[in-house]
Amino acid sequence: MDLTPKPTQISQVVDQRFSPYQWFIILLCFLIALFDGFDTQAVAFTGPAIIDAFQLDAKALAPVLTAGIIGMTVGAMFLGMLGDKLGRRKTLMICIFIFALATFATAFVTHLDHIFVLRVIAGLGMGGATPVLLALASEYSPKRYKGLVTTGVLLALPAGAMIGGILAAKILPLWGWQSIYIIGGVIPLALLVLMFFVLPESLEYLAQRPTEKNKASIAKILNKISAQPIQLNEDVFAKSEIQKVEPAKLSSLFQNGLAKTTVGVWGTYFFNWIAWFMLLSWLPTILKQSGLDPIQAPYASVTVNAAFIVFAIPLAYFLPKINTVKILYFMFACGIAVAIALGLSIETAQWSMIFALIALAGFGIGGQQLALNYLVVASYPAEVRATATGWAIGMGRFGAILGSAIGGTVLSGFGSSGYFYALAIPLVIAWVCVILIRKRYQQTGEVVVSH
Repeated sequence: MDLTPKPTQISQVVDQRFSPYQWFIILLCFLIALFDGFDTQAVAFTGPAIIDAFQLDAKALAPVLTAGIIGMTVGAMFLGMLGDKLGRRKTLMICIFIFALATFATAFVTHLDHIFVLRVIAGLGMGGATPVLLALASEYSPKRYKGLVTTGVLLALPAGAMIGGILAAKILPLWGWQSIYIIGGVIPLALLVLMFFVLPESLEYLAQRPTEKNKASIAKILNKISAQPIQLNEDVFAKSEIQKVEPAKLSSLFQNGLAKTTVGVWGTYFFNWIAWFMLLSWLPTILKQSGLDPIQAPYASVTVNAAFIVFAIPLAYFLPKINTVKILYFMFACGIAVAIALGLSIETAQWSMIFALIALAGFGIGGQQLALNYLVVASYPAEVRATATGWAIGMGRFGAILGSAIGGTVLSGFGSSGYFYALAIPLVIAWVCVILIRKRYQQTGEVVVSH
C-alpha cells in the first residue's frame, strides 16, 4: 500500500482510524475546556460568599459577573484569530496562561474592583481558548467523528461548571471562596506545562508553512497517528487541504429574502442569552437570598449544568433530524412555564420542587444553546452561513452581557419571585422572534419550510 502523501493525504491519515495519539490530543482539549467552564462560572457559585466577605449588596456583584463575559467576547474576537497567525498550539497556550494566572490571582485580591479587572483578563483568555481548542480537537478527529468530538468538548464547558459547583459546596465552608480560584488557576497552569511538551501544532497550519522544521513535525505527527510508516514528499505542501472561504458581507444577511430571518435569528440569540445568563450568573445568589443554606446554594449551578448535559446528549442526536423551529417553539414554551413556576414556588422554600424546576430550566432555557446552532445552519444558504453564525453569536454575547448586568438590579428591585417572572420576558420575546424565521436550508437535500 502506497502511503506516500499527496495533497489530500494528511486528512486521509487522520481519517483512517482513531489512534491513541488522537485520543490523547482530544483529551487534553477536553480537560482545558473543563477548566474553561469551571473558571467561566466561578463567580456565579462563589458570588454569595464574595458578597458576605466584602459586605456588599447583591447588585454590587453585577459588574463582576459581567466582566468575564465582556472579556470572553473580546477574547473570542481577537485572541481566537491569533490561531491563524501564531498557530493553534501557541495561541492556546497563551490563552490558558492568561486565564489561569488571572484566576489564580483572584484568590489574593482585597477589593471588588480588583476582581472585576482580573475577571476581564481571565475572560480574554477563556474566550480566546474555546474556538482554538475546538478547532484543534476537530482537526485531529477522523471525519466521521468530528461532530461527536466537537459536541463532547463543548459539553466539557458545562461539566466544568458542574464540577466547580460541587467543589464550591464542599470546600467553601472549609477554605473560603479563594480556594475555588486557586484550584481554577493551579490545575490549568499544570496542564499548560504538560501541553508545552506534548501538544502538537495544527497539521494544516504546518502544511501551509513548509519549512524543514515543519515538514519534520508533520512526518512525526502522522507517524504517531498512522498504523503504518508515513513517508512525506513535497506534494503534501503543494496546497492547503482546506479551502479558505471569504466571509460574506453583512449586507448579504438582509438580501434575497433573508432580512426577516436575520432579525429573527439575531433576536432569538440575543433574548435567549439574556435569559440564560440571568439564570446562570445569579441563581446561587437568588436561592441564598430566598433562604437556602449558603452551603447548598452552589448545587443550583450543579443542577442546571448537569441537566443541560443530560438533555444535550439526545438533543445533539435528534436536532439534525427534526424541524429546528418547531423544537424551539417547544423549548421556549417549556422555559416560560419553568420561569413562572419558579416565581410562584421560590417563596415556599420547597427546595426539592425548586431544584426539579431548575433542572428543567437546563432544557427549557439552556437547551436552546444547542438548538440555536442548528437554527443558523437551517436558516441560511451555505454561502452566507459563516457570516450569519458569527453575527448571531455576537448578538448572543451582547445578550449575555446584558443578562448578567441587569440581574442584580432586578433582584434588588423585585425580589426573588419578581426575578423569575422577569426571566420569562426575554423568553417570550425570543419565542416571538422564532416566528419570523420561515425557511430552513440544509447543507444537502431539499429545502424544508416551517409554518
